[in-house]
Amino acid sequence: MLEEGDAVPKFTLSNSEGNSINSTDFKGKKHVIYFYPKDFTPGCSTQADEFSTDYKKFQNRNIEIIGISPDDVNSHKKFCTKMGIKYVLLSDTEKEISNLFGVWGKKKFMGKEYMGVTRSSFLVNEKGKIFKIYSKVKPAGHSNQVLQDFIEEK
Repeated sequence: MLEEGDAVPKFTLSNSEGNSINSTDFKGKKHVIYFYPKDFTPGCSTQADEFSTDYKKFQNRNIEIIGISPDDVNSHKKFCTKMGIKYVLLSDTEKEISNLFGVWGKKKFMGKEYMGVTRSSFLVNEKGKIFKIYSKVKPAGHSNQVLQDFIEEK
């Protein structure tokens, strides 16, 4: 798992339109990279909806939002359309970036173990350094919490 103070690793993934997006595209910009398990699930929909609702507030502070999940580009496109998502969603079908950030691993639900993404967020300053990490995020209220941390970040 990455730690606060680490630089964001370099990566390239496809967005909901199938275009390649590089982590370096956000160099010099504040941004939140949030990992979520799956499009169209209740928690992920809540999280996406709150980030969408607050999107203008993030834009007004020059903060980019980047969501990453193992879903494919087509799923992301449908999710963006249904949820009205204006920010970037990236497809990590091979789980390489999820592994790189340390968010892919064993999970447990109703007594069953399986591999999946642990809902996590990484707040990044203009220098490309992670200044705050949220592990095991609760979707409701998270967008507002992230925005407040950017406001308070020095």
